[in-house]
Amino acid sequence: MLLADMGAKVIKVEPPPSGDDSRQWGPPFIGGISTYFLSINRNKKSLGLNLKTEQGRNVLWKLIERADVLIENFRPGVLEKLGFGYPVVAKTNPRVVYCSVSGFGQTGPYRDRPGYDVIAQGESGMMDLTGYPDGPPAKLGASLADIVAGLYAMNGILLALLARHKTGRGQLVDISLLDGMVSTLTYHALIYLSTGRSPHRMGTRHPSIVPYECFEARDGFVNIAVTNQKQWENFCRVLGFPEIAGDSRFETMKARLAHYDELRPIIESVVSRMTRAEAIACMSEVGIPAGPINTVGEIMDDRHIHAREMVVQLTHPEYGPLRMLGIPIKLSATPGAVENAPPGFGEHNRELLVSLGYEDEDIRGFNQSGVISSI
Repeated sequence: MLLADMGAKVIKVEPPPSGDDSRQWGPPFIGGISTYFLSINRNKKSLGLNLKTEQGRNVLWKLIERADVLIENFRPGVLEKLGFGYPVVAKTNPRVVYCSVSGFGQTGPYRDRPGYDVIAQGESGMMDLTGYPDGPPAKLGASLADIVAGLYAMNGILLALLARHKTGRGQLVDISLLDGMVSTLTYHALIYLSTGRSPHRMGTRHPSIVPYECFEARDGFVNIAVTNQKQWENFCRVLGFPEIAGDSRFETMKARLAHYDELRPIIESVVSRMTRAEAIACMSEVGIPAGPINTVGEIMDDRHIHAREMVVQLTHPEYGPLRMLGIPIKLSATPGAVENAPPGFGEHNRELLVSLGYEDEDIRGFNQSGVISSI
């Protein structure tokens, strides 16, 4: 979708009888299509194609011959069985960038296992880090493993296209949901790799910085991040306990970490008497990062998000007006655009087949024999 936002012509090849599984993931639905599907499929064209038929495979070959990039997210080996493994595709179109996204990657002992976002979150250690010490592991609220894999896939594709400018040849981009989530562990991984101790759930706390977490104000929750000694001194001053800054229990970051259980109630006693806005204003006065814990509704209505065009509206003749997320990548000379609503299943069958040189008679035959389908 991000590539399509930036102007790439993206053709979504979907299987019969009903296309991408996520079209049915709901409620809620808009015009009979799930909001889940609508959230990640704008600016694409849909081709409902039965790859179990020889004619369907021939249509895909015609697309591949003209393509810069092929992206697939089957389990390893599935496309090979259909005759579209990377070595065969690269022989037909040596310039193609072939991106495979799977749960566990194209190599390794887990390669053949199926995988979804929640599986990768759990196996990566991320869920064990999420939540409070006295509670069970928690899934992150968003589908982060899916999203990170998509971002890495886009980066890999762009890097492979840059390399192609030098070599004239494409290559295989191998992206794993598990690899992506493991890569987000960063300093947590280094804690274990350097000490042999696994980090544990700490709620909103940070293992190396205090205070760097969530506090409850009178009207909700607020995050406050104090990351250096100057900020600490200013923090103590604006909250009205400057003497704490020089207290031997709290005068260094190491000391504050060691005496966290004594420090936290002192900060809570002040912040709990403020509103979120008052606490944030107090921190902003001395340059300390702070922000509210918003609901999804609050951030979707936030004036800054709207000023950044992170909520946009489309009009579709079938669904009507659609509000959706904007583009997070802001380019000054070649900005992206949200122009076309997510497609209906097989919506572009005729357009795409005509562009490949098929005649009306061919297309009618494809419909009758089940090579193509739409709803």
